[in-house]
Amino acid sequence: MFRTLLSVGFLLFALISHSQNPPLLFKIRTITAGITVNDLSDTTSVLKAVQFLKQARTDYTDAGYEVQTIRISTQNLYEYLGGKTLDEALPYLKKFDEIARRDDVSFAIGAVLPPNEYNAAVAGWASKLIGQTELINFSLPVSSTALGIHRNTIKAAAEIVVAVAKVGKGGEGNFRFTASANCPAGIPFFPAAFHSGVNSFAVGIEYPNLLTEVFSKSTMVNARENLKAELEKQFQPVQTLATKISATYSWQYDGIDTSPAPGLDASIGTAIETLTKQPFGGPSTLSACSLITDVIKNLDLKTCGYSGLMLPVIEDKVLAQRANEGRYTVQELLLFSSVSGTGLDVIPLAGATSQATVERIFTDVASLSLKYTNKALSARLFLIPGKKVGDKVTFDNPYLTAAKVMRLE
Repeated sequence: MFRTLLSVGFLLFALISHSQNPPLLFKIRTITAGITVNDLSDTTSVLKAVQFLKQARTDYTDAGYEVQTIRISTQNLYEYLGGKTLDEALPYLKKFDEIARRDDVSFAIGAVLPPNEYNAAVAGWASKLIGQTELINFSLPVSSTALGIHRNTIKAAAEIVVAVAKVGKGGEGNFRFTASANCPAGIPFFPAAFHSGVNSFAVGIEYPNLLTEVFSKSTMVNARENLKAELEKQFQPVQTLATKISATYSWQYDGIDTSPAPGLDASIGTAIETLTKQPFGGPSTLSACSLITDVIKNLDLKTCGYSGLMLPVIEDKVLAQRANEGRYTVQELLLFSSVSGTGLDVIPLAGATSQATVERIFTDVASLSLKYTNKALSARLFLIPGKKVGDKVTFDNPYLTAAKVMRLE
């Protein structure tokens, strides 16, 4: 009887203690493993990464965190083609995709062409890759500090966007491709991710709801101080566990990408409006973007990747709604990126948008990435077939919200 009462007592104590801990206002968006494969046939390294990621995910979930995705990025594809053409590489990439689908792991192969290289066949190849795989992400670099603006690659990237828009419904193929501008290795977010060096991992976090909570109790005067204190308090345990995982499984820990990745139930638009008390796009939006970015780039944590503010239009219901209301333009999004990041992300554009126009957009993003030191930007553009400016579009992808096609001024 005593043991029974004691057990009941411990159970009640545990329930009461748990109830005193408020639910977390953030999620682990991704644990991303970066690997260096030996060649296109190296599925062994991929399978080892899958095993590691599953162990790491279990460690985080056992600690009370929700892990939304696990991901693998390799070094840039052109580095391990081994003399094969892109077409010859496609069957091997389909094998990577089969593993990824089986184990529910997203996969990134980095840049498919070397910096500032043009290949007239790459757009057609990209269409085949999108059509024949489900989880393979890829990119092309349009700028770097070493070579400046990559005008040849910009042309190839624009051709990919136009071609891939015609694959599948609603231009959604471009969800898996980006033009990356001055992006470093080790970004845990896709599609810009690529790896360099020893096997390692990084963490990305979804936390606009945490920003909203902090800003609901702050003003523009004390928001910076409040946000820094709260983010360090919340994310330090995430880092501590990552360090333990690194030691346990002998995988190098690269850090946390402190970009506040949004979701359909976690709006960065809501967070910014809570701070400014104005609709996103209005006066003080730029100030709020700058404030958030200043904080997340200067946290007392080991950081990596973008670590900048994300403003993905059709991944955020409030951003999409404000775009529908005409409260900001594509050019203004790029202006906000000048004080934050991460560029132009999932922007719905008219299906008839010309390749030349896409090239000019990429050139602007590339130029901005080189204006400031260590500015990592990317551009993911959705050309919607058959749609014109102002038309409403919906998507099959469950991570995207309905929106109107945006105008290019």
